[in-house]
Amino acid sequence: MDFESIPLPGAELRLYRAFLPAESADATMAALIDEVCWTQRSIRIYGREVLQPRLLCWVGDPEARYRYSGGDYEPEPWTPTLSGIRERIESVTGSRFNSVLCNRYRGGDDAMGWHSDDEPELGAQPVIASLSLGVTRAMKFRPRKGFVEGRTGELPLAHGDLLVMAGDTQHHYQHAIARSRRITTERINLTFRQVMSRT
Repeated sequence: MDFESIPLPGAELRLYRAFLPAESADATMAALIDEVCWTQRSIRIYGREVLQPRLLCWVGDPEARYRYSGGDYEPEPWTPTLSGIRERIESVTGSRFNSVLCNRYRGGDDAMGWHSDDEPELGAQPVIASLSLGVTRAMKFRPRKGFVEGRTGELPLAHGDLLVMAGDTQHHYQHAIARSRRITTERINLTFRQVMSRT
C-alpha cells in the first residue's frame, strides 16, 4: 500500500491516506463505540489528580501492562474489530503490535496534551501506528528540548488515515491534539504499539 513520507527533520513519519476507505471506516467506528469499554481516567499533573479530557481504553495481550502518566494499565481483551484492524496494520507495516490505546474524543473540548511515547517498555525506537476515525483533527509536533534541528509542524488526520511514527520520532518530538471550539463531532484514535515485558 502506498504511503506519503512526511518531511520533519529527525522524525520518521509515514502517512497512509484512507488506509480504511470511508465505508469501512464508518463501520469500524460504529463497532468500536459499542465494543470498547470506554472510561474516563484521572492522571497526576504537577502533583494533583485531574480527569483526562477524553475517554479511553487500554487493550492488548495479557502481558502488555503499561505505565502512563503515573497510572498502571492492565489490558482489556482484544475485541473482534480491534483484532482485525491489528492484523491489517501489521500486514501493511511489517511491524508487530501486542496492544492498542483507544482514545475517544467526544468533541472539540476533548484533547491530548504534549507528550512523547517514550516509556521504557516501548523500547529504544518504538513504532507507533495511529489510526484516525471520525472528524479530522490536526496532530501537532514540536521538537523536544535540545533538538535544535527540529521544527514545529501540524498534520491533519482524516477519517481512515493511518500515521506510522518510527525511528527517533519519540526522542526528538512531542505531539498533541489541541482543543478546538469549531469541532462538535467525535473522533476515535487507535495507537497500536509493542510493549515489552517488565523484568
